[in-house]
Amino acid sequence: MFSGFGIRNRLLLAFFGISMFAVLAAGAALYSFFEVGRALDNISRNHAPEAVQSLELSRQAEKMVNAASAMLSLNTTLQLEQIRSKAAVEAERLQELISGLKSIRQDDPLIATLDWTTKQLAGNLDDVGKLVAHKLQMSRRRETLLQEIREAIAKIRYLLSESMTGTEIKIEQTRLSINSTNSASDEKKAIDNHQASLNLLYTSLQRANEHATTVHNVVLESVTEREPDKLSASSIQGQIAVGALDSLTENFDDALATSLKSEIATLQQSIHGKTGLFSLLTEETRTVANARDVLIENSWLSGELSGTVDDLVARAKGNITESIAKASQSQQFSIMIVMLVVALSLICSSLIVWLYVGRNIIARLTELSTVMESVAGGDLRIDLPDSGPDEIGRMVDALTVFRDTAIEIEENNLREIAQARRRLADAIESISEGFCYFDADDKLIVANNSYREMVRTRGGLIVEEGMTFETLARDAAESGRVEDAKGREEEWIAERLAQHRNPGPPSIQRRGDDLWVMISERRTGDGGTVSVYSDVTELKHREKELDSKSRSMEQLSNQIAKYLSPQVYESILTGKKEVKVASRRRKLTVFFSDIAEFTETADQMESEELTKILNHYLTEMTQIALAHGATIDKYVGDAIVIFFGDPDTRGAKEDALACVEMAIAMRDRMIELQETWRDSGVARPLQCRTGINTGFCTVGNFGSEDRMDYTIIGSGVNLASRLEGAAAPGEILISFETYALVKDEIRTEEKGKLKVKGLAYPVETFVSIDSYDKIGSKRELIREEHPNFNLKMDLTAMSEGERNVAAEILGQTLQKLGASEKGKKHSKQRKTELSGA
Repeated sequence: MFSGFGIRNRLLLAFFGISMFAVLAAGAALYSFFEVGRALDNISRNHAPEAVQSLELSRQAEKMVNAASAMLSLNTTLQLEQIRSKAAVEAERLQELISGLKSIRQDDPLIATLDWTTKQLAGNLDDVGKLVAHKLQMSRRRETLLQEIREAIAKIRYLLSESMTGTEIKIEQTRLSINSTNSASDEKKAIDNHQASLNLLYTSLQRANEHATTVHNVVLESVTEREPDKLSASSIQGQIAVGALDSLTENFDDALATSLKSEIATLQQSIHGKTGLFSLLTEETRTVANARDVLIENSWLSGELSGTVDDLVARAKGNITESIAKASQSQQFSIMIVMLVVALSLICSSLIVWLYVGRNIIARLTELSTVMESVAGGDLRIDLPDSGPDEIGRMVDALTVFRDTAIEIEENNLREIAQARRRLADAIESISEGFCYFDADDKLIVANNSYREMVRTRGGLIVEEGMTFETLARDAAESGRVEDAKGREEEWIAERLAQHRNPGPPSIQRRGDDLWVMISERRTGDGGTVSVYSDVTELKHREKELDSKSRSMEQLSNQIAKYLSPQVYESILTGKKEVKVASRRRKLTVFFSDIAEFTETADQMESEELTKILNHYLTEMTQIALAHGATIDKYVGDAIVIFFGDPDTRGAKEDALACVEMAIAMRDRMIELQETWRDSGVARPLQCRTGINTGFCTVGNFGSEDRMDYTIIGSGVNLASRLEGAAAPGEILISFETYALVKDEIRTEEKGKLKVKGLAYPVETFVSIDSYDKIGSKRELIREEHPNFNLKMDLTAMSEGERNVAAEILGQTLQKLGASEKGKKHSKQRKTELSGA
């Protein structure tokens, strides 16, 4: 009954039968999916939200507990307000979660417990915030009191130090008087008593200074103390020290005692008053203890909340497990049905494949495949299988038509190949470049007329197919056609053969009559070589012109570079910086220097000599600046403005250290140049004054779009200029900011505070001596400055001869001081005698 069906209809009928089993399997699967879906819907609608919200509630509560702990470590009110705002949001989210759980399970005692616990947590969090806010307020008051205490102690130390220095001078003067006097015993006894009183006063000043130091140490130790007993002990120790300090003022003169009592009263009020430091520290300790008690309660509440959440989650897990078990039973039933259907489908499929597909379709297709492989291999005369009414029979008919068409195409291809060869030869000939092909034996197979013209020699052989490459290369070398081969023909031929057999990048060859040829060679798959010869004579001419223009541009660039700092010139030339009006804030170390009393020196010299010396000075200083990586801003007469940190920086510390080392090198070089300038007629030795400051400045291009200047501005620049003006000749004066960065590498001396124009507060300054690598860590310096007396000696750096000269000068000075004291005493004694007469 199926004999009239084709292969397609028979297979469709078999597959429809198998598909019925697939429908049964799909029905069982749908039933299983329906049951699983019901279970999952129950889990997702009822149980999972409860568990998820419970866990989310636990995380929110943990965030609130962590926020309360974090508040205790805050240092600013702004941070406290931010955390309190964030905690308020978390508390609202917590209440939303509680409301969500209430909507799922109403009148649940676990939910009521959660509600009470979260409200307690929110209340405790607010209490912690208030306690921390009070703590921060007390911290600000503590800092104010500490500042007042530091200022009072500093004032007391300063007063005591000034008095001790004056007392030391008086003691020394009295000692000299005792040694040099020849007066009567009564006068000498009076001087001895005076010296004893000065020694007693000096001892009292020392004890007062020690008590001030004790008060300062007690205050510093108490700031970090949090135990009430130790705070009380520190308070008593401070009271004793302040009282002792106050009692010692009775031994001082009225002016000093009055100044000290005023500061001691301020110190007493700031430390032990009702609102003093120790009262504030005690209250702060109590506040922190209260906050910790609240945190302990929060920890207990968090534990209670976690336990309740665990109960909710455990209940939800039980409900989910029950729903999953029901879904699993439905799934097992469906799996049994699907397995039965699959077994029946496999049996039916096996019968169809064995009875029909194997016997009828596969055998005929195999025979047809063998014939098709033979046809594809080129055997167009093979016998084809018998055709039939079905699809395989129609394939045999199509293969017959294909074989006949292939025979016809083969004959046409032979004709087209001959035509293609002719076209290829025409195309090669039409190429403007020289083209040639040598086979694996280096014999010329094909070449166009352009190649023949390029390699042909005058009166030499004619290029023809079959010639070897070596023959053509030897003819070119021996005829003198190739410039590089002249005088070294055999060597050049060997190099050219090696290059031809192992082609590399294109090479350029110069031939006679000013002809330049670029040769590009490439190996082919059959071992041959394809070469293209291009005439690049015009390109060579342009290359020479471009090289000449490049040298001119380089000379112009070198001239322009002399007007710019090397770093700025390089950044503009390489394109790192755009040439436009723009600026930025950078931390820089700024250097100002000029020649002390240069105006007076200039007035004594002719302009030509002055210009020569000034240029010599600026050249020497510039070389040192560039060697240290400085950016030279400008020259203003004898003044130089330099900065470190832009456009390139090695870091604020390294920039500051390089700047100070540069200033020291300049100072040392100036000492060497003084002899040279003295020989040039400069009677007064030239010395530099230097000021250095580190701080944030505005740096960049200032001006208009047509004319601009790369420079720096700002208060940091002004301070460096003021320091330079305040420096002594030969002195390097630096600010505290620079000192803090270089103090580990540079030996410095504190000069004191300097009142600077434009700043409301005095600036602490230091004098740079030299690097520790040069002078060592122990350098003996003597430096004394008084209104009518100035002494500065570097014992480490002095030679033996310099030490002898210094000793002689000091000895002469002491003799003159002794003679002056004797003259004063004699005059005083004479006046006394005259008044008595």
